Amino acid sequence: MIVQTVIAGMFILGGLFFLTVSVTGLIRLPDFYSRNHAVGKSETLGAMLVLCGLAIYNGLDINTLKLLGILLFIALANPTATHIVARAAYRNGLELWVTPKRRSKDTSCPVEPESPQNSTEGKRL
Repeated sequence: MIVQTVIAGMFILGGLFFLTVSVTGLIRLPDFYSRNHAVGKSETLGAMLVLCGLAIYNGLDINTLKLLGILLFIALANPTATHIVARAAYRNGLELWVTPKRRSKDTSCPVEPESPQNSTEGKRL
């Protein structure tokens, strides 16, 4: 029982570390795309580690099955939602952040947003 508690505690502490990294990235990074990437990756991993730790701590029970179901949902939904939000921002023309040195040389966005006429949406590649 003590080994189970220690392992669960390690998972939960690892998850809390990644959740802290996620919050730090959200506060410190300069633009939407960087923040979206940092939060999407580390928040998913942090939440999954915390849920794994809770499932290990809970033992074999019906609640463990519920926790694993939530874990599966997070594993599928978070990356999908992160991608959809970033793609919507890109399609609406949200510019990438560039350093002030680069901005003085080139004022245009290095990547042009996809126009609806050239969109591959609905087409098979």
